Amino acid sequence: MDSRSLSQVRIVLVEPAGPLNVGSVARIMKNMGLTQLVLVNPQCDPLSADARQMAVHAPEILTSARMVASLPEALQDCQKVVATAARPIDLPTDFETPERLIPWMLDTNSALVFGREDRGLSNDELNLAQRFLRIPSHPVYPSLNLAQSVAICCYELYRYIREPSHSREPAAPIPSNSSELASRDAIEGYYDRLESLLLDIGYLHPHTARRRMEKLRRLYNRAYPSSEEVAMLQGIVSQVKWAIANSGKEESQ
Repeated sequence: MDSRSLSQVRIVLVEPAGPLNVGSVARIMKNMGLTQLVLVNPQCDPLSADARQMAVHAPEILTSARMVASLPEALQDCQKVVATAARPIDLPTDFETPERLIPWMLDTNSALVFGREDRGLSNDELNLAQRFLRIPSHPVYPSLNLAQSVAICCYELYRYIREPSHSREPAAPIPSNSSELASRDAIEGYYDRLESLLLDIGYLHPHTARRRMEKLRRLYNRAYPSSEEVAMLQGIVSQVKWAIANSGKEESQ
């Protein structure tokens, strides 16, 4: 069993409110060989007695957990980001099952993001992900507890690593340039500059920019651009901005 892939996967909890849940997540992570826990603006004390009691023999997962103020900060240096959601969301989004999606996360820095216990992830937070995961459950009571959801996903990660390759589930399609995928930091920087440019030229308007940019994000995220490709896109934006700034000067000469 190769544990190196698991060491590159971080479990990200956004504003967890229950120390029992955080402790349970730490325990299941250790059960399944994962070590990176990131807590975004936690609403509880992850080192409390309740959290430690639920972590049992995994206190080091709690003490080594990174605390950050925002989800973009939690995703720094990640090339692949999967967001989880239990409820329908107002976005053109295709949801995938854990066994189908999780193999795609391995062999590079990646993050599996879980939302708040009571309301999940916001649309802005979902926009930071490339793909989306939903755990199938019975329609009578489809909502899973946070720790239960993490447990199912961690198990699928571990199972994929543990089992011989001939018995694994077929992996989700991976682009040929996946080894050079751009980091989320680079892609977010491009989105910021693209939005600014599109506002400048009138393609976007302030009252509709957010919705239109969500659609553009979906388009780019489906392409899994490499670092070189994002640099090329940044160069195009820079050249267009330069051309706009200098168009009047050339006409006056």
